[in-house]
Amino acid sequence: MSSKQGGKAKPLKQPKAEKKDYDEHDMENIKKKKEEEKALKELRAKASQKGSFGGTGLKKSGKK
Repeated sequence: MSSKQGGKAKPLKQPKAEKKDYDEHDMENIKKKKEEEKALKELRAKASQKGSFGGTGLKKSGKK
């Protein structure tokens, strides 16, 4: 018996990644990276509250 398949075929499931063992040096780097990302996120939040930098908006030509 043959059946027709309609629609998209489902993608095959990927095997789960194994957890890696990190040494102290790797853990320090990961911690530092997370702190930097957190600081950048805070700066972006502050910048978005203030608005545009120059405050000039779009430049207009002198033509009338």
